[in-house]
Amino acid sequence: MQKTFEALASTPRRKILAYLSEAELNAGEIAARFDMSKPAVSQHLSILENAGLIASEKRGQYVYYRLMPDNLVNTLNSYVQEVCPVSRPLKRESAKISGRKEAVDDGEA
Repeated sequence: MQKTFEALASTPRRKILAYLSEAELNAGEIAARFDMSKPAVSQHLSILENAGLIASEKRGQYVYYRLMPDNLVNTLNSYVQEVCPVSRPLKRESAKISGRKEAVDDGEA
């Protein structure tokens, strides 16, 4: 439980969770949304993964991240994001990314 609270104590990590709430994203897509180095974003992703909040999967040269929806903390975080004005734009952006990916996967883009 300590790892979970430490993971959630960081604003960038909470923002990463908001982005992942609507779409599975690769590390580069996540890093592009932050004004910090890619190694710093990678460290945040590692902390979230070690806390059991996200999971990663390597596909080719990319590592994709997704929320662990069965985690109670993520369930509570999703609820909080619904009422948090800061999370709403991040979730909308994530949903747009997800829609764009589906169009590419379907050969429409």
